[in-house]
Amino acid sequence: MRRDEKVARIGEILDGLYPEPPIPLDHVNPYTLLVAVALSAQTTDKKVNEITPALFAEASTPAQMYALGAERILELIREVGLAPTKARNLWTAAGQIVDAGGELVPEWDFLEGLAGVGHKTASVVMAQAFGVPAFPIDTHIFRLARRWGLSRGTTVERVETDLKKAFPRETWNRRHLQIIYFGREYCPAQRHVFATCPICSFAATKAQQAAEIKARAKPKRAAVAPPA
Repeated sequence: MRRDEKVARIGEILDGLYPEPPIPLDHVNPYTLLVAVALSAQTTDKKVNEITPALFAEASTPAQMYALGAERILELIREVGLAPTKARNLWTAAGQIVDAGGELVPEWDFLEGLAGVGHKTASVVMAQAFGVPAFPIDTHIFRLARRWGLSRGTTVERVETDLKKAFPRETWNRRHLQIIYFGREYCPAQRHVFATCPICSFAATKAQQAAEIKARAKPKRAAVAPPA
């Protein structure tokens, strides 16, 4: 199967399964989407959605978030991973936005210049809040791009570039969400059965299958107990 045929078939399957993929993080405006995505680093979407209602009830705008202060923000987000760092970043970023006029600006340099906001978070906000074509790369997308032979990249930047070349620009904003949902529902990282997967059954490269099977077969190193 030629690469373009594979990409087209993948797109057809994803569109059939998830014609209108919802944003998995609850939010009420572009700013709260930015906050939710920033909180999701090393934390499940489920956990983020559990703690953000209380946070957004007190602060759904940059000005309100800045007024809370870092200590109060930490109290509200304590259950997420890296909470102290995220609390400081949310407070600092809110101040940056307030100083810039109080509203998110749909510009890459502006978003990526905010404390705690990297390219992935900026990409999600640009795509889902402002409709700017972008292809945010999370762990699911990174591994499936390689599993499906759409990228040999070993960095997020390279995988993003390869996927943008593979899929039509007008599909990027829904495609990245579709791949995330597909990875969660059909395509686990471990003990995946390639033959029964709706996409891997035809898209997974033999080399990638062999590499994953080999990795599974490696004996796990025994854990060493720490000194008493």
